[in-house]
Amino acid sequence: MSDAAFTSSRGAELFSYLPAYYEFSRVIRADVDAKGAEMDALYAALNETLEQFFVKTATWGLERWEAELGIPTDKNKPIDQRRSYVESKLRGSGKVSGSMIKNVAQAYDGGEVSVLISPGEYKITVTFIGTRGIPANLEDLKAVMEEIKPAHMSLEYKFTYLTWDELDKAKKSWDQTDALNLTWDEWEKYRP
Repeated sequence: MSDAAFTSSRGAELFSYLPAYYEFSRVIRADVDAKGAEMDALYAALNETLEQFFVKTATWGLERWEAELGIPTDKNKPIDQRRSYVESKLRGSGKVSGSMIKNVAQAYDGGEVSVLISPGEYKITVTFIGTRGIPANLEDLKAVMEEIKPAHMSLEYKFTYLTWDELDKAKKSWDQTDALNLTWDEWEKYRP
């Protein structure tokens, strides 16, 4: 008999450790396959639990991260937005600096961000370079940035969009651009 009869990968592995005279025993095969299925379920549960210890892979454990950091849980938000909120909150502890603010903003945006601190104007300007348009979870970012920035500084956000110059440099004909069939909002975020 071959290992193909096993429904469990760990059952097949367990069976390989047994003496050869059990190879044709349906009772032993069924017993080992059942035990292997239980081991498969156990390992899957262990792996899933381990994933909850890391923000980037947490699913049901995200609520604990949010509670630990004082973030209200909103199950209506997509998991990736909730993860980025937790991650930026973790990054945003300690002494406030330009690199820390940039680090927090990049955790939300997932792309390149430019941070300009103007001490004379008491202003911090965050420009989203890697993402065109307004990021989906901007309100969460604003809340975290308000918590970590010095009280005397104001925050300003700048967004990037497609410019005519970029479109000219792409050297596409009107037929080619029309064939893209983009809405105006999609055009603003388009990268040629």
